[in-house]
Amino acid sequence: MNIDFSAEPTFSWYVVFLAFAGLVMVVMAVAGGGQGAGVRAFNGVFGAGFLGYAFYLAFVFDGGTYVMFFKAFIVPVLLLVNFVRSLASRRGGGDAEKQGVQYGAAPGEVPPGAPMQPFRPEAPAQPAAQAPAQPPVQH
Repeated sequence: MNIDFSAEPTFSWYVVFLAFAGLVMVVMAVAGGGQGAGVRAFNGVFGAGFLGYAFYLAFVFDGGTYVMFFKAFIVPVLLLVNFVRSLASRRGGGDAEKQGVQYGAAPGEVPPGAPMQPFRPEAPAQPAAQAPAQPPVQH
C-alpha cells in the first residue's frame, strides 16, 4: 500500500480525497435523489473513475510521476450541490410558490413563474357614426 502519511502526506491525502469523492459520487448515482438518468450516469462514471484512480495510486503505483487533478475536486462539489438541490425541490422545498414567496415585478413585466397570457391587442376604436348625407342645396 502506497499511503504513508509520515513519508508523503500530500500524496496520501490526495489518494484519500480521491477515494472519498469517488465514493460520494457513486452513492449519489445509486441514490438518485430525483435526478435524471444523465446526471446519475455522470455521477457514476466520474465516481468510478475517481475510485479507480485512487485504487491505482494506493495499490498499483510504484513510484515515479503521477498527476494531481486539484480541479477535479470541483466536480464532486458541484454534483453534490446539484444533488442537494434536486432533493430539496423533490420534497417541495425548492418551489417558491409553495413557500409563499412573492416576487415584485415592474409594471408590464411578468413575474417569474407566472402563467403566460397570449397577446391580445385591443380592438381598434370604431369610427364615429357619420351624419346622414344631406341632399345638395339647389339655388
